[in-house]
Amino acid sequence: MRHVIALDVGGTGMKAALIGVDGTLLHEARRPTGRDRGPEAVVESILGFAAALRAHGVAHLGEPAAAAGVAVPGIVDAARGTAVYAANLGWRDVPLRDLLSARLAGVPVALGHDVRTGGLAEGRLGAGKGADRFLFVPLGTGIAGAIGIDGAIEPGAHGSAGEIGHIVVRPGGPPCGCGQRGCLERLASASAVSAAWAAASGDPEADAADCAKAVESGDPRAQEVWQHAVDALADGLLTALTLLDPRTLIIGGGLAEAGETLFTPLRAAVAARVVQFQTLPDIVPAALGDTAGCLGAGLLAWDLLDAPASPAQPADTDPPEVTT
Repeated sequence: MRHVIALDVGGTGMKAALIGVDGTLLHEARRPTGRDRGPEAVVESILGFAAALRAHGVAHLGEPAAAAGVAVPGIVDAARGTAVYAANLGWRDVPLRDLLSARLAGVPVALGHDVRTGGLAEGRLGAGKGADRFLFVPLGTGIAGAIGIDGAIEPGAHGSAGEIGHIVVRPGGPPCGCGQRGCLERLASASAVSAAWAAASGDPEADAADCAKAVESGDPRAQEVWQHAVDALADGLLTALTLLDPRTLIIGGGLAEAGETLFTPLRAAVAARVVQFQTLPDIVPAALGDTAGCLGAGLLAWDLLDAPASPAQPADTDPPEVTT
């Protein structure tokens, strides 16, 4: 049965699937990245996982995968197939596409940024299905974005389009790892809400989910923390919709798991900020959860096979040297 390999690499774990022509998940698996053993070990974990998936396809589906797609965090040069930089994995300039293709007997491999790959899946298969223009914004440890245009994701001229988390919404605010102060992700990510609620509640173990529950129970301290985050998020989204004019705003990540505790005040806050020349987009929760990255990686692989002319892939030769 014809299929592709899909791999979603996270900071601590990997999700993978074998995906059929019609999008059916034929096999699913998970493994740790092994990042505690160093960046080279992470690369080897990925290559070994991909090889095991290929072997499963041969044994259970009657043939090896026709292509592979992999989504990774950090800075990605999809055109060159290089994982340029990933702080949580210790990577610098890893030629992951070529390494994977060599390990997989020369099949074509597509490499994508994790958030943009998840956005591709949400746009084609999930909450953005049917929308010609959308913005996918996951609210997790940080905040990123994927700009969807007619079923594809816009990477930008240098591969960094959609980094909404580094829009400055509170000038002079808390310092961000990017070097600025007052970035959106320092105020409205799940980790930012967790830190603010831990300080306000006096419980160092409290997190964003606890804050949401306290909001629902009417705790005024939680409501203040939550509203500060919602207001910052609304300001960042207003900038995005002013520039991009999306038809749909898809909000995902851990903070979105609060459901209407987030979406009701967020819709109201964005609506209150929209002025006459702007059109209020639909603001909806992501539909695919933590499967988005893996499904998106599968879409990248199928797109590679469907392309009129694919870039030449390396033969089954010695893998390139890894620089870390």
